[in-house]
Amino acid sequence: MPLRLSLCLLLAVSVPSTFAAQAPGHTDITRWQGDKTGAVSLTFDDGIITQFTVARPILDSLDMQATFYVITGKIPGSFGGRFIGRNREDILREAAAVPTDSTTFFERASLIAFTGTSEAVDYHTRAGEAYEGGGKKQAYALMDEAYQKLLKGKLRDTDAVVFHDNAVDTTTWADLRQYQSDGHEIASHTVTHPKLAVLDEANLLYELEQSRDDIKRFLGPAATFSAEGPYGTEDERVMEYAHRVYPALRNRMPAPYLAELNRASRLAPGAQEREYVQWQRGPTDGTSLQTMKSWIDTTLAHDNVWLVEVFHGVDAYGWAARPGAELREYFTYIKEREDRLWIAPFATVTKYMREREATTVSSQYSEGTIKATLSGKLDPAVYNVPLTFKTYVPDGWQAATLRNVSGPSSERILSVETDENGSFVRYHLPPDTPGWLIRKSE
Repeated sequence: MPLRLSLCLLLAVSVPSTFAAQAPGHTDITRWQGDKTGAVSLTFDDGIITQFTVARPILDSLDMQATFYVITGKIPGSFGGRFIGRNREDILREAAAVPTDSTTFFERASLIAFTGTSEAVDYHTRAGEAYEGGGKKQAYALMDEAYQKLLKGKLRDTDAVVFHDNAVDTTTWADLRQYQSDGHEIASHTVTHPKLAVLDEANLLYELEQSRDDIKRFLGPAATFSAEGPYGTEDERVMEYAHRVYPALRNRMPAPYLAELNRASRLAPGAQEREYVQWQRGPTDGTSLQTMKSWIDTTLAHDNVWLVEVFHGVDAYGWAARPGAELREYFTYIKEREDRLWIAPFATVTKYMREREATTVSSQYSEGTIKATLSGKLDPAVYNVPLTFKTYVPDGWQAATLRNVSGPSSERILSVETDENGSFVRYHLPPDTPGWLIRKSE
């Protein structure tokens, strides 16, 4: 149901003899919750066990919440990975007789990962990398090579550790429910972590929809808001399907007010002129702690940057693993700047931005009363992150009382602050709040 609400702010005072630079009653929804300078979301990919046993306790000790994109197929109780499609033997016979081309590639690339060896999975991955990099002929040749080896019984298990398919990660849905109740976001990273760009429609939809359905079954519908397609894919075909399944994707979220700089981008976030800049950074094996801290400093040097950090391994386990001691120092560095930095999970920041962009505030000052009307277009059952409002008040106020005028009577005191535009009060309201009363506090 669309969001249709009115917010009345009645500020009962005598008309002041002088006005602030910003007229009394002028109301803004601040760019970031809490009227912070910038935002940061800490995200972790693959659901690696040390993310939960090492990184998460550090975050909890600092009262910081993160987003964990989990591979649902390796969690006990979930529907695991599988090939959806024609009989395997028919596909093998065709692969023995007909070279791979555009008409057979997606089906063969979908099946090969489920033929029983880690080398087969590696062929799927390498073919996906080639395809997304524009090397379609190379991708077709890799499929032909893989199937020739498979038909001759030469595909083998390798010694390589595949972090998105291993027996060490033993996180349960019960564990994830507890982490979710502690404020962390648990979200989808597909069923098996494939190269989505080289899956045919049936298998692409299974990876997206089955992961969502398992998360909904074990964690509830609220956990199905955001997702991350593996390997940071931005393939247009994948994005078209994925946006039908999930409201938000860390991969891509095109919006006229949002500039998206992915992890590979070398563009400076400060050079972007849109209302918001999602700036993705992710430490690799060569990234120093000082470089990571510089990302925070850059975020705070502007007022529109949302730093989205992407972590994988922790404590020598997982890709680009970061030591727990380093994470503690880094997360502490972030926490120490919380007065200017909004630290929140990916879904929370996304919802706030969309709520703000979809909401219109109109206000009127007359005879000592300020009335403001709030209208929006989003479903409050989904978009329920409190917005931060900043309302300018007449000079001379020292404090104000905020009271709910539509429900049970409750009051809270608001401090009056000042900036270059005058005196104001700042407060948080859920996007479906019907009305409030603000008076000068004696």
